[in-house]
Amino acid sequence: MSLTTIYVTRHGFRSTWSVDHKRGIYSSSIRSPTGIPNDPALTSYGVQQSIELGEHLKTVDPSIEAIYSSPYYRCLQTIDPFAEHLGTTKGDPDVPLIRPEQGLGEFFGLADFHHPTPASTETLKKHFKRLAPRESFIIPTSKGESIEQLHDRVAYAMAKIIEYSEKEGVKAVVISTHAAAVIAIGRVLTGLMPEDITEKDFHPFTCGLTTFVRRSKEGMKTPVPDLKHPYEKIPSLDWRNGKGVGGGWDCTGNGDCSFLSGGAERGWSFNGDESFLPDEEVDEDVGLGVGTKSVL
Repeated sequence: MSLTTIYVTRHGFRSTWSVDHKRGIYSSSIRSPTGIPNDPALTSYGVQQSIELGEHLKTVDPSIEAIYSSPYYRCLQTIDPFAEHLGTTKGDPDVPLIRPEQGLGEFFGLADFHHPTPASTETLKKHFKRLAPRESFIIPTSKGESIEQLHDRVAYAMAKIIEYSEKEGVKAVVISTHAAAVIAIGRVLTGLMPEDITEKDFHPFTCGLTTFVRRSKEGMKTPVPDLKHPYEKIPSLDWRNGKGVGGGWDCTGNGDCSFLSGGAERGWSFNGDESFLPDEEVDEDVGLGVGTKSVL
């Protein structure tokens, strides 16, 4: 076993968007660098948060050797300052270090329309020179997920990241993702799935850092099967009831924001009903995401 530590962060403050859930149309008053309405860049404040996060990530122990990120612009932009530093320490200013993974992507509630999908690697490479060309382990369906499905998708992505890290001999990785995924990652790594899905167990503050340390020294006991195609049914990983993927992990730092000048900001939690389906009640105020609520 080599991988002992996983650091998880949520993207910084971003520009917002809105969605007409009756017509399935997303829009934004500020154009996204990728041209996708729900793929905004960070605000100037968010950029400052990302710089502060990058400075902090230089100091963590064990030091980070690999970077995985949601392919959405705001997540890549958040981790890019640290990737620049890591590239310098590796002695190659152009080495591609940020590994985009759609399994760590945004959570969209079930819908009878297609949600926008991330920009292509070719498009993103124009903005992020550190982006590594690779295929994602898993791709979420464009018609959204239930909260339960989100957790299973994230569990699979994390299991593959752990497995791949062990093959590479990597000791610590950092993941840049979204609020819902931060919470789901915490639950699938610890194996602690609350009965109340809205429980505020893991804290996804903007650019906050949550740290997980491995319980077992045995590593992955069995290989994680590859999906034959991106939307294949996710195999059962048996992570619930305290087991956790990859032998289980303990949370040793939950949403730490001590290194951020603005402290803990923009907390988030599940409503319990993020569906866009016509027979479901949908919150009209969806500017912060997909029918979700802010817990500022």
